[in-house]
This record gives sequence, C-alpha cells and structure tokens, in this order.
Amino acid sequence: MSRSSTGKGATRTRRRGAENGARAARSPEGIPTVSSGPVFPYDRLDRQIIALLQHDGRMSNSAIARELGLAEATVRRRIGRLLDSGTLRVVAVPSPYTVGLTLSAIIGVSCELARLDEVAQTISGFIETRYLGYSTGSFDLMIEAFFYSHQHLLDFLTKKIAAIDGVTGTETAIILKVAKFSFEWELPLEDQLA
Repeated sequence: MSRSSTGKGATRTRRRGAENGARAARSPEGIPTVSSGPVFPYDRLDRQIIALLQHDGRMSNSAIARELGLAEATVRRRIGRLLDSGTLRVVAVPSPYTVGLTLSAIIGVSCELARLDEVAQTISGFIETRYLGYSTGSFDLMIEAFFYSHQHLLDFLTKKIAAIDGVTGTETAIILKVAKFSFEWELPLEDQLA
C-alpha cells in the first residue's frame, strides 16, 4: 500500500511505515534487529515474491512479475520495500564444503555476564563464525563455525576463544553429517499465530 492521499488509507500507510522503521533498526554489524512481538509489514503477495526468491535468488523482477501476473514496477517496488524494511536480504552464500571448510561445529560459550556483549562482538568478528546467538540454558552464547581441519578447530578454541577476556568455558559438538541445510522456510500467516 503506497497511497499518498489523506484519509484512512494514508493513516494506515504511515502507521505501517512506522512499524517498518522499527523493524529496520540495525545492529552495529549492520544486521537488521527485530522488535519484540510479531509485526507483519507484508501481505500474501509479498510472501509469494519472497517464496520465488527463496527458490531462485537470481530471478529477475520481470520473471517474478510474469509468474505472478503483475507489473514489473509493482514487483520492483515491493522488493525495494522488503529490502529497506529489513524483512528480506538477498545475498550470495557459498557452500562451505565446496571451498574446503569440511568441518562444522556448534560451540557453546559461557562467559562473565558483565562482558557478554564484548565477548559476542569479538567472536562475531572471527571469520570462522557463521552464526552467533545469545542463549538461555547452559551457555550464554551459541556459535556455529566452519573449519578446514581438526587443527584449525583446535587453534580457534585455544588461540582465539580462550584469549577473549570474560570467556569462562566452552563445549564443542562436531557435526558428523548434515541432514538438512536450507535457507528456505515458509513465512507464517497472521492467522496461524493466533
């Protein structure tokens, strides 16, 4: 919805824009941060566009428009809005295994809570770190990382992680075989969350 007139539609557009602004806030690393609670700045058509891009991230706007029976300008405008709001990111992701990173590990990190953000920022800067999340339970942070060898993993743990002030312990699980590796997941409909 992109009405610029006054009235009910314009109010709804401004309100939706404010929600998008809240969702588009970014962390220091440039990663979009999400407000608490579900916000749905997209509709069924946006979900269809996202689904097509999940299947083929290189699909052109005109091909998406043909597939959905829309004007190319409509698709371009909607993709631009999804990108600007932080709802959608289009990136190239190389397969770790094809570039020699054949060892994957999940690492739980315990640390002094007063230094949690500092520890997380340091770990997120390591090239081996693919994913880092704050967690509840036995560990304060969870990392997914890729390595060339067992020695590479050992060096990461003993020379990088152990050298961070505030880290009090780690536990590492090596992934023996990946059964599913996918970025495709279906967006929930509003009525499915009720």
